[in-house]
Amino acid sequence: MKNKIVERREFLKSAAAGMGFFILPSGSLLGANAPSNKLNVAMIGTWGRADAHFGAISSENVVALCDVNEEHIAHAANKFPKAKTYIDWRKCLEQKDIDAVICCTPDHTHAFIANWAMNRDMHVYCEKPLGNTVEEARIVRAAYLKKRNKLATQTGTQRHAKPNFERVRELVRDGAIGELTDCYAWGDRQIRRKGYPAAQGDPPKHLHYDLWIGPSPFHPYNPEYFAGGPGMNCLSWNMYWDFGSGQVGDMGSHTIDLVWNAIDADLPTTAEGEGQEFNPEVTPVELHTSFDIPKNDWRGPVRVHWYQGGMMPRSPRGYVDLNKIGHGAMFKGTKGYVICDFDSRILIPFGDDADLTYHNRRSKDKIIPPLGHFQREWVDACKGDLKTHCDFDYGGSAIEMMLLGLVAYRVGKKLDYDPAAGRVKNSDEANALLSREYRPGWTLNG
Repeated sequence: MKNKIVERREFLKSAAAGMGFFILPSGSLLGANAPSNKLNVAMIGTWGRADAHFGAISSENVVALCDVNEEHIAHAANKFPKAKTYIDWRKCLEQKDIDAVICCTPDHTHAFIANWAMNRDMHVYCEKPLGNTVEEARIVRAAYLKKRNKLATQTGTQRHAKPNFERVRELVRDGAIGELTDCYAWGDRQIRRKGYPAAQGDPPKHLHYDLWIGPSPFHPYNPEYFAGGPGMNCLSWNMYWDFGSGQVGDMGSHTIDLVWNAIDADLPTTAEGEGQEFNPEVTPVELHTSFDIPKNDWRGPVRVHWYQGGMMPRSPRGYVDLNKIGHGAMFKGTKGYVICDFDSRILIPFGDDADLTYHNRRSKDKIIPPLGHFQREWVDACKGDLKTHCDFDYGGSAIEMMLLGLVAYRVGKKLDYDPAAGRVKNSDEANALLSREYRPGWTLNG
């Protein structure tokens, strides 16, 4: 993995100059919004999370809209009436004038759409998670790395734009807690299901249900899969193994980002998992996974933990109730703790010599600057230096770790992992769970 020691904010600011780009002021007739420099964008998935992108791409040319639900297409067509419309994303990606793709589909098609688009030299913004299996995450990441000098990508962990992410990074990176040893992240969401819903009725005419199933094994229609409102419909299906990875891929993608942003991690060399009794149809609610992350140039090896569904790390002090933080993270060092959520953080030094004189507090001019608008960063990157903060290298490695934890949970043993090969060294059963079979006619590498 590339060296991540240089602060990413500073690197991104200097990259354009180093590559010979001249960034013109926003609104300039010769700048990013000039008629000759507008992106031709395809939106695949046009409802729910897609609404969050409408503003960021309203200044571009939206040339294609695709959704398996024709009512959702109509919803987006009210905003972008000139776009061509599709119900099958495979046909949409054959449209020749597309420069960039925004993927807001259900999780089980994310890796497919991202990979197909990059195979066609299209920039991609993909909502999290990037895949439903370790193999899918690795394939998408590898496809991006081959084309990182021509394509801009962004993983949809939009909370990353919150300034608190960088304040946490600064505390950890600058030694406010001494030498980093352990990292913990957690989420409290609990959505319990016994199994796939039974067949109930027929799909409405405006819903192309077989295309919604896509590459996953067929399950009969039930309106429960579509019961959620805009932006929350994923909570109706992402807990089922064939359609999602539960909270690991959902809020886990957002919350582990607090850790990933702070520690400049490479892929893990081990994975362990424990939780509720395994259900072959439904992902676990209660879960604790943990990983060994190798050392890098500024820290030693660290242990990373993910907790969900009520399983929690122990609080470092009795007066700090971690259960009050619905989605948060904690960093342990040799001289203290940082505890945070998405918007705030606290520092707890410990030990008789924890006087913070060892803390190399950075000057104001070295503070990491704000990212700005998360979706717009990707749009601008497509037209400029291609650099984003949550590209498919960064987002792909984070979700690979998290999905490997689900494999360890299912196998019930500590896994020794070869991150270069993407293989488990001590379990054939685990290796079989790194990938999944697809329905006939569906391929990940189209």
